[in-house]
Order: sequence, then C-alpha cells, then structure tokens
Amino acid sequence: MHYVYILLNEAQVRTYTGVADDVNKRLEMHNAGRVKASRPYRPYDIIHTESFETLKEARQKERFYKSTTGRRRIKEMFFSQQLA
Repeated sequence: MHYVYILLNEAQVRTYTGVADDVNKRLEMHNAGRVKASRPYRPYDIIHTESFETLKEARQKERFYKSTTGRRRIKEMFFSQQLA
C-alpha cells in the first residue's frame, strides 16, 4: 500500500506533499531534518493521507497536489475553514 500525505508546519504557512509506504516513519524523517526540502520549516503535522494500491496511482495524485490546481484544492480543503 502506498500513501500520499500532506504535511503542514506548526506556523501553518507551509505544506509539503509526498508519497511513502510508512507515513509515520516519513513524518519522523521530516521532523528530524533529514528531508532537505522541508528542513527549514519544521516541525510538521500530518493533515491528510490517501491510500493507493500502486505506486503509479500515488505518484499521479502527488503530481496533482503539486500542480497549481492541486494547491488550490488543498487551500480549499484545509484553509477556507480557518477564514470563515
């Protein structure tokens, strides 16, 4: 099983989207500073996960979330609630 995960840093200004087999282990890596792209913005919390049977499906969803439309979708799902 493969998972797409979305992390949000504690300042709630930065998200990170990725794919992993073990989301909790991957979160530990992010918070330990072992992922270069997310190191300056840690610590993170998991705000969303989706499971997929194949790595190909998970990568496609990750690519979507990293696109302009996907970023808008993330904002709509998680940040529009804070504005209301």
